[in-house]
Amino acid sequence: MDYFLSLGSTVFVPLVLLVIGLILGQGVLRSIRSAVTVGVGFVGLGLAISLISTILEPAVNEIMQRFDFNLSVIDVGSGAAAGITFSTLVGALIIPAVFILNLVLLLVGFTKTMNIDIFNYSHYAFTGAVVHLMTGSIVLAMGASLIQATWSLLSADYTAKRVQNMLGVDGISIPQGYAASTVPLFALLDKLYNRIPFLRNSKLDLTYLQGKIGMFGDPIIIGVFLGILLALLAGYNFTEGANLMMGVVAIIVLFPRMVKIIVEGLLPISESAKKFFNKYFKGKEVYIGLDSALTLGLPVTQIVGTMLIPLTLVLAVILPGNKVLPLGDLAFIAFFTCMATIIHNNNILKTAISGIINMVIVLYVASWFAPYFSKLAENSGATDIKGQTTALWNGNVFDYIIANIGSIGYIGLGILVIITIPLGLYVKKTVAKE
Repeated sequence: MDYFLSLGSTVFVPLVLLVIGLILGQGVLRSIRSAVTVGVGFVGLGLAISLISTILEPAVNEIMQRFDFNLSVIDVGSGAAAGITFSTLVGALIIPAVFILNLVLLLVGFTKTMNIDIFNYSHYAFTGAVVHLMTGSIVLAMGASLIQATWSLLSADYTAKRVQNMLGVDGISIPQGYAASTVPLFALLDKLYNRIPFLRNSKLDLTYLQGKIGMFGDPIIIGVFLGILLALLAGYNFTEGANLMMGVVAIIVLFPRMVKIIVEGLLPISESAKKFFNKYFKGKEVYIGLDSALTLGLPVTQIVGTMLIPLTLVLAVILPGNKVLPLGDLAFIAFFTCMATIIHNNNILKTAISGIINMVIVLYVASWFAPYFSKLAENSGATDIKGQTTALWNGNVFDYIIANIGSIGYIGLGILVIITIPLGLYVKKTVAKE
């Protein structure tokens, strides 16, 4: 299992796409070219993400020290959280279990997505590990994990066409464990915004901004101002501030470039899939489920994500009952709001409002999970931090709902199954209408 996970998305995803390309009749060399191109894109995306760690995390730490936020639960970040989760019994079983479930759901037509984003199965494992702590039952724990995996697939189906239109490539979807969990919230908020004249008529996307305020609406110029704001909050001198500002702009510029490379590799596979399913399955669609990192190529996501860094710190301090000190995941807030950009069709105002609302929920849910996560971390020996720990990564609404209902026992698991069936039918009906 360790070896399987150690391959990383830059190797594992291309290997899976190579096999898919061969099955779809793309030919050996074309399949290799498509798969490796996607792998190169993921390497580039990884380098761009490492910029966030290198450039933004030190600034976040400086802001923390300057303002001396008095919060008791430390956010250890998504990397540590995933590692702790995979070290549990549920984590050891989750990959084959979800893979088999996904194949069964595809065969019976309950989903159109084949989730090859293996490394984010950790979200499902976390839910199961918490249920295991609560009940002591591995059956209930695995049941809860598989329910969440199913909800993520349905969420991916629901947003697939919007994702494809926004990114410009057919045949993909986003079932990533956290991103999928935000879809119901953002979809409900979008319906609410459409009832408010000011928001319904809002055209505040980047094109509209540039038409109204010229170069001030350019993503690079916005990045300059955001970089300067973070530098001022961190108390940086000119040299440090200039480097931070250039890093923020680089993040905003580089992510779309890297995603374009991934899309270049996916397009031939998408075309082959269309021909294959039209020929052998009477036009039946199957989506390749990928990581939400693909959506970070949208400038609105990066701009709003960077704006939310200082705003999340403010929320953490002023929200009554919040215990979490955002730290490890704070620089990666763009991942928490990426599906809002998709659902709100690149509207900056709606995405920003939804992002703030979502971060409020994240802080409260991550606070609730802190005792359970701390126990899992203690059992794994993965952290020597004294006191309670959590991760913003834990602020997952699907985790929260399923863990609470699943902890009731087999009755709770039955309730989750009963909820899931009409959910699937609703998604199928909605997708058919679209």
